[in-house]
Amino acid sequence: MGILTSVLRAVTWWNGQTLNTQLFTWRKGTKVGDDAQGNIYYRNADDSKRWVIFNGEAEASRVNPDWHGWLHHTWNETPEDRPLVHKAWEKPHQENLTGTPLAYAPAGSIRREKPADRGDYEAWSPE
Repeated sequence: MGILTSVLRAVTWWNGQTLNTQLFTWRKGTKVGDDAQGNIYYRNADDSKRWVIFNGEAEASRVNPDWHGWLHHTWNETPEDRPLVHKAWEKPHQENLTGTPLAYAPAGSIRREKPADRGDYEAWSPE
């Protein structure tokens, strides 16, 4: 690990854990599990603090609903200890894609390369 990487980890949080978070996790954290995306979940000894170390970009919508409930003390058992019952109609968790190239763009959106034909629209022109 180079000096530049160490400096960036000391002052940024969006590309993984900072050095302070890594030190706190090493000293006080107990690993309780991980998810399919490679995020790792921790708690302290008295379970008053719970946190996640993201695998990659720190984006809150990457935490699936099972782990979200545990992180926010909605339930005490981790999804690995007591998996939630999912309905057949539930879709798998997907992170929020807003602001990314994969975000939904409906027909007629200016974000599409070739906008849909707008035959129902006539531009106003002053006379």
